[in-house]
Order: sequence, then C-alpha cells, then structure tokens
Amino acid sequence: MKKTAIIAILVFILVGGILSYFQLSNKKEAQTMGNLKLSSPAFLENTEIPDKYTCKGENINPALSIKGVPERTKTLALIVDDPDAPRGTWVHWVVWNIPAETKTITENSVPPGARQGLNDFNQQEYSGPCPPSGTHRYMFKLYALDTTLVLNENSKKENVEKAMPGHILAQARLMGLYTKR
Repeated sequence: MKKTAIIAILVFILVGGILSYFQLSNKKEAQTMGNLKLSSPAFLENTEIPDKYTCKGENINPALSIKGVPERTKTLALIVDDPDAPRGTWVHWVVWNIPAETKTITENSVPPGARQGLNDFNQQEYSGPCPPSGTHRYMFKLYALDTTLVLNENSKKENVEKAMPGHILAQARLMGLYTKR
C-alpha cells in the first residue's frame, strides 16, 4: 500500500514537471512574439470589412501589409477565421509557406511560392465573410515561422496549427467585422 502511494506521488510529480516544462516553453514563445504587424489598406482594426471582400461583393481577399518580420523567419502562415460562426469557428482562408520577404499580399492574390489549404467551404482559396446573421469578427492571423511547413494540398487549419508549435517566432492579428445586410 505504501509503495503504491509513493509511486502515485512520483508519477504526479513527474507529470507536473512535464506540464510545467511545456507551459514555460509556451510562455517563452508567447513572450517573444516580437514586432510583427499585419494591417490592411481596405479596413482598420475592429472596423467593418468592405463588401468587396465578402460574399456580397467580389469575394476576393483584401490587400494585406506585413511589417516587422523577425530575422530568422523562413516562412509565414496566414489563417483567416470567424470565431462567431453558429457551429464553431469557421475557416475562410489557410495559406502557408509564404516567403519571409513578403511585405504585401495584394488584393485577390496568393504570394508566389505559398500554398493554400482547404477552408471550411472545402475550397483552396479565400472565401470572404458571409455570416447568416448578426455581426461577426474575422481574425486574420499571421505567424512568422523558423521553418518551411511540409503539408499536403488538402491540409486544413488544424494541420497547419499542429505543424507550427515550437516554430513560431512572432505572430500578429488583424480583426475585421462584417454584418450581412
């Protein structure tokens, strides 16, 4: 009985140590998010995304500006999603292996050399905001990575997110709003 209790305590300490290590690793990564900035000439942070970039307009990606990419960055990844969707977060665009020297992503384009994955419309492209009702937030999340992601063309947001831990040098977010009229 005493031996079982000692083993249980040792397992508890070991598991706690492992969890603490990963939490410290994540904190270190979060603390070194750097000066990466993502913006758009089409809309400002926390403002309405113009109809042109939604299902009511041309349904093309807005132009994006990237600044402050860390020196050791090999590639960038971009995920655009809607956390307010009725059935959970809805993914609108997944792009990875964007060249580190990319300063802009022009309207209706994907940077040369970048790869697009499947969004929740089951398409390998940008699909703009199209909420069923109410105002939704659209998160444009940019990640500076110290690696090139090896993923197949049918990869989704989850696959990209699973491949990034330990490789994120910096991250930035731009949030736009849209209300379907």
